[in-house]
Amino acid sequence: MEGEAMEVDRRSTLQRKQSLYQSRDETFEIHNEKYQGQQYSQIYFARLHKMRTLLYSLVGKWKPDVPVKTVLGLEEGKKCILVGTLYKHMKLKPCILDEYSKERSAAPLVRPHNFVHPEDHLVLEDESGRVTLAGDVLPPSVYVTGNVVGIYGKETGNGDFLVQDVLEAGLPPQIPLELGSKEDKYVVFVSGLSVGNSTCNPLQLQLLVDHLTGHLGDEKEQSIASQIVRVVIAGNSINIPSGLLSGQNLGPKEQSKLSEPIKELDILLTELASAMPIDIMPGEHDPANFALPQQPLNPCLFPGASVYNTFTSCTNPHSFELDGVRFLGTSGQNIDDLDKYSDARSKLDFMERTLRWRHLAPTAPNTLGCYPFTDRDPFFIESCPHVYFAGNQDKYDTRLVQGVEGQSVRLICLPKFCETGVAVALNMKNLQCHSLSFSTSLDK
Repeated sequence: MEGEAMEVDRRSTLQRKQSLYQSRDETFEIHNEKYQGQQYSQIYFARLHKMRTLLYSLVGKWKPDVPVKTVLGLEEGKKCILVGTLYKHMKLKPCILDEYSKERSAAPLVRPHNFVHPEDHLVLEDESGRVTLAGDVLPPSVYVTGNVVGIYGKETGNGDFLVQDVLEAGLPPQIPLELGSKEDKYVVFVSGLSVGNSTCNPLQLQLLVDHLTGHLGDEKEQSIASQIVRVVIAGNSINIPSGLLSGQNLGPKEQSKLSEPIKELDILLTELASAMPIDIMPGEHDPANFALPQQPLNPCLFPGASVYNTFTSCTNPHSFELDGVRFLGTSGQNIDDLDKYSDARSKLDFMERTLRWRHLAPTAPNTLGCYPFTDRDPFFIESCPHVYFAGNQDKYDTRLVQGVEGQSVRLICLPKFCETGVAVALNMKNLQCHSLSFSTSLDK
């Protein structure tokens, strides 16, 4: 009996590890902005001004003896450097007028997942004008409308600009990070909970919650769970049946169906918040504004969880710092949109490109909804994160990216938990990460 009492006492002394948290979401918060019918051209001007200043500072090392020109100042046959915003002419890009042509034509319109076509071509634009780009150095399948780049080449006889080299912004400067000297502390990422989706297994989600809170497994498992210092929920946490959002007045039964998934999520979040700090980000299908940057989910949606000071409702994109490790991530809309309008071998390639372009969402506002900022572009990446994540992807994937100035970034693709049962744990001690798989299947 005495041995059992000692065992119980040892278990009860397990303490969850703590970490110093600092939110950096102020860039993505919309407080004093006032929509007055402004156009999206102003966000493009702000982006071009910011990026051009940066690229001009890099030109000296890149091509020190080559003159920098504007589009209007081009001279045929003379080599020079241009800096401007790319526009991609796309043959398959959807157009709102197609909706009308579909009603008038018998043949249905094809809507592929990816709109890249071999005949796509790029145009470079600055305040003075625009010029069509030629050559193989700048492949249209890689770049998208909204990229700001520097290009080296010359104007040809037919008025095109033959690109012979390209200058990208590259990875931003990064604050130094001392790895290895710290103790094991984990951040767990999960996305696509889709609470309320009839195809999801609620037991799988409860297993996740029980593991994170330390209510699952033996003493060793609980000891590992005590090293989890934060949980980040990256979007699409709620699944509301689309049939209820028809714009019609809802009866009591339909209103109950509408609120049920939110109540269920609040119960789960309350369990988590009572045990550890959690961040919840809005996603494409959550009850938040659609355009990026998405503002925090209203705490009144979660009356149980919001009572705890460990509960933080965040923006999407979300930026924060834990014990000096800087994190940056989205709920996945920026990466999914790049997947529609450009080509890559994997989603990690898209993520790496956004870092090297120093821009989280280059396709906004062209094909990705965003707020019409007038004096700034909040998606410009000022400082390089140590961990960069994207939620709601098809599968778990990770990569370590190195920069020329010693930057090191851990990229993480977070899978949809509802479909895969997989969450991701990252050790802040060494930026190594692994998947946490939860299954209720009895098959061996």
